Amino acid sequence: MVEMLASYAAGQWYTAADEGTLVLDASTSEPVARVSTTGLDTRAMVDHARRVGGPALRRLTFQQRAAALKELATYLDANKITYHELSLATGATRRDGTGDIDGGIGTTFVFSSRAKHELPDGYLLTDGDVEPIGKGGTFVGRHVYTSLRGVVLQVNAFNFPVWGMLEKLAPAVLAGVPSIVKPATQTAYLTAAVMRDIIASGALPEGAVQFLCGGVGDLFDHLGGEDVIAFTGSASTAAVLRANDAVTARAARFNAETDSLNCSILGPDATVGTPEFDLYIKEVSREITTKAGQRCTCIRRALVPESMVDDVAAGLRARLEKVVVGNPRNETVTMGALVSLHQRDEVRDAVAALERATEIVYGDPMSVNPVDADPERGAFMAPVVLLATGDRPEPHEIEAFGPVTTLIPYAAQADLGPLAARGGGSLVGSIVSHDPGFVREVVAGAAPYHGRLLILDRDSAAESTGHGTPMPQLVHGGPGRAGGGEELGGMRAVKHFMQRTALEGSPAVIAALAGGS
Repeated sequence: MVEMLASYAAGQWYTAADEGTLVLDASTSEPVARVSTTGLDTRAMVDHARRVGGPALRRLTFQQRAAALKELATYLDANKITYHELSLATGATRRDGTGDIDGGIGTTFVFSSRAKHELPDGYLLTDGDVEPIGKGGTFVGRHVYTSLRGVVLQVNAFNFPVWGMLEKLAPAVLAGVPSIVKPATQTAYLTAAVMRDIIASGALPEGAVQFLCGGVGDLFDHLGGEDVIAFTGSASTAAVLRANDAVTARAARFNAETDSLNCSILGPDATVGTPEFDLYIKEVSREITTKAGQRCTCIRRALVPESMVDDVAAGLRARLEKVVVGNPRNETVTMGALVSLHQRDEVRDAVAALERATEIVYGDPMSVNPVDADPERGAFMAPVVLLATGDRPEPHEIEAFGPVTTLIPYAAQADLGPLAARGGGSLVGSIVSHDPGFVREVVAGAAPYHGRLLILDRDSAAESTGHGTPMPQLVHGGPGRAGGGEELGGMRAVKHFMQRTALEGSPAVIAALAGGS
């Protein structure tokens, strides 16, 4: 019998008694686990977080919470070989798993370190300077942040089952707010393995984190104004959750990171033979093959000068021909499977829709010969490069969430701002050029539509983390279609889970409060 994954609720592990949903290996379609929350008391989970987890976290100072995160990250790092083996079932290569698993643990270490150096050894976080209000100087104001008295509900996506959880958990712990983690069903078994170790580590007080492995049931009915819903996934699901009474009537905070038709812009100076041209080809190829293109930050639109379309297509073709698709357990494989057969079929459908406005210049979405795998049982798909053949909306509206990108020619620099904006808001864009004037103008036109912009050239390439890698020190999120929310961003992320309050009083009282922070 395939294991039924357990939830961790109100201090106990809970296993549903029904058959649940069967989760399959992405490469072989062999059963991996079953998932269900039938019979789980979600009200008890929320009550436990508020009555037990929240008070326990708030008894710790910022510095003690930072130390707890370091202890947790150290424990997970010592056990990560187990996570890496499980990650192969998701279709991820070992390199993909490193970004998810080591990246998530590393993010936890970064939050711990930043908090140690930037947050006070207290419970109150001051914000800005004292503001004089009265003419005589006896009445002043200052802003402070305090811990919310609710719970953070994480609703996470399938593509980063470890990083996606830890990058939300770390700032919530620092803020002193307990979390309920709801992973995506397709990869819940990997999140569950990490969660078992989080609980076993004893690094966090009881109630600081709970685990909901399956449907959310009526959990939203118990959320309100002191709670935060931190969602990562599709824009359509975000719209449904955002319309829930918990948000619209009871004012629960809602943060979303959703679909994103990210673009990468090649400058006219980056012609064949320049370092920037080679960087562009490498970056676009890497983005659509890492995690089989299943990253919210993947390059979906490659904006290139009209005169360089053929050169870029040829460069991508030469690089992608070296990609080895197959079972990630085979060490020769460089691109694994999509997360499920259903996901593969969705990507194929998206490519078919995109073909109304494009032509395929590399790859075949319906044909692949994977290494060590059956192409019918595994969710494999070859990389596909499309070329936009006219000024139609499809490349700017349809996201093929897989190993797919579309080349979009531009005629003049002035076209780039409007082209970037047609994505409707993106998590990230990149500009590959060694011309400061060109970069300056593109940033001015594109920045309002992006949460992050990478400027890549020969000077930054050696240390660049790449187009698709959010770093914990910087904001991750974006406007419009990308969800309108923010994650990460150093200690800024901690404040997402806190209440900002203006204090007014005498200088002595305000100073005393700040001194006790």
